[in-house]
Amino acid sequence: MMTRARISRAVAGGTALVLSLGGLAACGSDSSSGGGGDEFHVLVYGDATNKVEKQIVATFNKTSKVKAVLDTVPGADYQQKLQTVINTPQAPDVFYNWGAGSIQPFVKADLLLPLDDMIKTDPGLKSNFLPSVFNTATVDGKPYGIPMRGTQPVLLFNNKKVLADAGVQAPKTWDELLAATKKLKAKGITPIALGGGDKWTTQMWFEYVYDRVAGPGLFEKALSGDKSAWASADSKKALSVLKELVDSGAFGTNYDSVKFSDGGSPALLASGKAGFELMGSWEYSNQAEASPDFAKNDLGYSPFPSVAGGKGNPADLVGNTNNFYSVRKSTKHAADIAKFFKLMYSDEFVKAHLAIGNLPTTTNTTKFLDSADNPAYLKYQFDLVDKAPSFQLSWDQAYSPQNQTPIYVAVQGFFNGQLDADGFIKAMQALTTS
Repeated sequence: MMTRARISRAVAGGTALVLSLGGLAACGSDSSSGGGGDEFHVLVYGDATNKVEKQIVATFNKTSKVKAVLDTVPGADYQQKLQTVINTPQAPDVFYNWGAGSIQPFVKADLLLPLDDMIKTDPGLKSNFLPSVFNTATVDGKPYGIPMRGTQPVLLFNNKKVLADAGVQAPKTWDELLAATKKLKAKGITPIALGGGDKWTTQMWFEYVYDRVAGPGLFEKALSGDKSAWASADSKKALSVLKELVDSGAFGTNYDSVKFSDGGSPALLASGKAGFELMGSWEYSNQAEASPDFAKNDLGYSPFPSVAGGKGNPADLVGNTNNFYSVRKSTKHAADIAKFFKLMYSDEFVKAHLAIGNLPTTTNTTKFLDSADNPAYLKYQFDLVDKAPSFQLSWDQAYSPQNQTPIYVAVQGFFNGQLDADGFIKAMQALTTS
């Protein structure tokens, strides 16, 4: 699936109760949050990955006196529905989110339960997850989320045949990327496929270049409310690096009329009309479905290149670290929810997600990778995430939701020349952090 949750596949089964949001309201007629005395509600983004969530809820309910009830909301409506009910008597006890910025407003409104006590009782709720992922659901030093799906780092994908024909390799440095761009252009090939019409695809170039030039500290500083970070020398250097790539013609001329979400940019890569595409790890499974021969024989992938003189570690990642479950502070079932969360690092959980192509971020994931459909690719990803000094959440998820459109307008405007560096800086400084 190609929404902001990005990609999920497969469906169903299990004995979990699945209700509409209207069902949630019916269960919340008293003044308490979520379910009644013998149940708690778990609200999730509705998509094909719900197959696993139904299975895990069913497993929990086999042995628990207090039952978990799974409520699903279609992906396109999820954020709006969550915002509507989160501060009402009909609010769920547990809800799906993207960590960081997506839950920050709820933390500031004192609506969420810090998970310190749960972790103190069961240290495995933290120690069984990769730190680079777990920490992205921490707000003001306190944990508010348990990873509950799969990780989705952004990688630089390539068409191996196209690169070989042009005499280039996957670039390890920015200079090598620029050189590859020139050779691909000389062959009449668009060097880099970009579905700029989706805007978040363009944002990924900013995320990585800023990390490679400045390290993760600049964005962390900006996210904390220090607007001077965007006007720093490192910020201006990152923008100049990006402009050099755009001005070189690396993305062609019509990238804003192409989308990833309708399969346009992946098709350019698979058909040999482009050499590279910067995309989340879901690119692999998307290509396997749309262009299976290409995915099997010619789809390559590599980390984002380093930038000479940059402060960022070349092993740093950006992307969607995972999705998380957070808990309403007013729930009456914290102890039972803690038991439910134990299943998020169970062998059953890991195997179920691997079966539909997701890569869980639990420490026991590695022992099941050999049995997956694409073990080499999954092992590659897991190793990157495991060793990443920093795994920066996508900007539009790290910032609170009202900033999403202004970020998209700024990144697209800079790429297509409607904003210069000063204009981009001012746009980012105007983002809200409260």
